[in-house]
Amino acid sequence: MMTTPTTTETRKIGLISLGCAKNLVDAEILLGDAKRHGYELTTETDEADVVLVNTCGFIDPAKEESIGAILEAHRRRLHGAKAGQKLVVGGCLSQRYSTDLATQLPEVDAFLGLDEIKNAGSFFDRLLDEDEAREGALVEVSRRAAYIPDYDTPRVRLTASHTAYVKIAEGCNHPCSFCVIPRMRGRHRSRTIDSVVKEVEGLVASGVKEINLISQDTTYYGMDLWEEKAGPRQPVDAARGPGLPALLDALSAIPGEFWIRLLYTHPAHWSDDMIAAIARNPKVVRYVDMPLQHIHDTMLDAMRRETDRGHIERLIDRMRAGIPGLTIRTTFIVGFPGEAEEHFQSLLEFMKDRRFERLGVFNYSKEEESRAAKLPGQIHGGTKKRRQREAMLVQQEIAAEHALAQVGKEMTVLADTTLLGRTEGDAPDVDCRVHFMKPVEAGTFHRVRVTGTRGYDIEAEPLGNSLVS
Repeated sequence: MMTTPTTTETRKIGLISLGCAKNLVDAEILLGDAKRHGYELTTETDEADVVLVNTCGFIDPAKEESIGAILEAHRRRLHGAKAGQKLVVGGCLSQRYSTDLATQLPEVDAFLGLDEIKNAGSFFDRLLDEDEAREGALVEVSRRAAYIPDYDTPRVRLTASHTAYVKIAEGCNHPCSFCVIPRMRGRHRSRTIDSVVKEVEGLVASGVKEINLISQDTTYYGMDLWEEKAGPRQPVDAARGPGLPALLDALSAIPGEFWIRLLYTHPAHWSDDMIAAIARNPKVVRYVDMPLQHIHDTMLDAMRRETDRGHIERLIDRMRAGIPGLTIRTTFIVGFPGEAEEHFQSLLEFMKDRRFERLGVFNYSKEEESRAAKLPGQIHGGTKKRRQREAMLVQQEIAAEHALAQVGKEMTVLADTTLLGRTEGDAPDVDCRVHFMKPVEAGTFHRVRVTGTRGYDIEAEPLGNSLVS
């Protein structure tokens, strides 16, 4: 039987979170403030007083997924959901299109912006406590995002208890022609080292074994703080000031057994000091996520990537020489406007030559308001799909050979469940897995010997006292 919430009931939030890890952290902060106001998270959205769809608005497939999730949430509340349930849209899509969506999606009761997540609890209160029916959606979206969390910002963690994402900065200063993230999330702004260290100390004390550092560009971390001190006309030096190397040193000094992982780095801002910082700190895993997007100079220039092929090749050589055993994960875009067959073949040859351990390939998505959307030479969708298939076939062979080369080796693995884990060369949710031949204790480190492969994945025999009864 449907019931109307009363003031004595605990109000509940049902969450549908889409998109990347950065969006997930936003959802955790939003729920943290809601919890502070007495709300409780429920996995049963039909029981929720508020259903929040935390959207992604980066590329067309993500936007389509978000719209689909919004309409499905509305459909569900028409068929047995709690009476008076409110449907709220947050995340990047809300930040980018709230004005248009408020007209196009009358099913939605409210839109919440990226800066407003810190006040989500009072926002939900206002929405639920309105005495009269509202005409149109309640919209709270700041014109320009400027918020960044601190170490004591309340959060409800949505990851497994042994792994966490830590947002060290927000926003982006890069001019990539295919991307509109700076329009949605504003200019780059870093947290202080002290703030990040205090957050990680708390996470490690609570039992977290893997700290994943994230932002739009983690290699730009601290450079905005140095720029403020140096002055706007002074060059920004990645090796000076409160930058990423200093942060890695400070985090590595925290007592305990845990991994530190770098995600979302940009090739334009790597320095020898960053490479040395990874090499000298054992807690920093030998893994780098560095989207390159393309390798042909014509494409890199059209994408406004601030690098060229020579820079990228020299950087990879320095990284592999300076960090023994390094796993590099990268992504490429195929079908970018003007990409001729010779440009694509150059990319394939580069993949075969450099043999990245982890690699993804995406079709170019024409984003309105991006510079690339106005470029001539837009590529047919069928050509994009063919190129993506060809590139992934190349990578499948490389990845299978890499997995086979691990057979017989001993390594440390972090167990996500009793039967599945990850090596230090595998980030959560996006990379390969280790299949344990016998159950182990989840959420802890284990020594294993690799015994076989399963496509991209590997099979491993736990050693020593790794087994659980």
